[in-house]
Amino acid sequence: MKKRSSKVLTKKQNEELKALAALPDRQIDTSDIPEVLSWSDAEQGLFYRPVKQQITLRLDVDVVTWFKKSAQDGRRYQTEINRALREYVQQHQKDGVDA
Repeated sequence: MKKRSSKVLTKKQNEELKALAALPDRQIDTSDIPEVLSWSDAEQGLFYRPVKQQITLRLDVDVVTWFKKSAQDGRRYQTEINRALREYVQQHQKDGVDA
């Protein structure tokens, strides 16, 4: 994933943001925002990006092959390996085994 840097805000934009932040909630007009009644189509973790650390890791060929085949078109297999490891860690933390 490529890192993107945000553009620096102008002085005017910063002033506008400060003015908005200073407004009490009751003065903010939300009448044009539709009410969301169902979150069933929401994507969990869409804006959350955990800090990643790049490492070199040697895995058995059959394990990597399985993850590549089970991931969509062989893409994102590393994410799936990370997910499996996270589930393992969370299970063992529940069992009282912390690093």
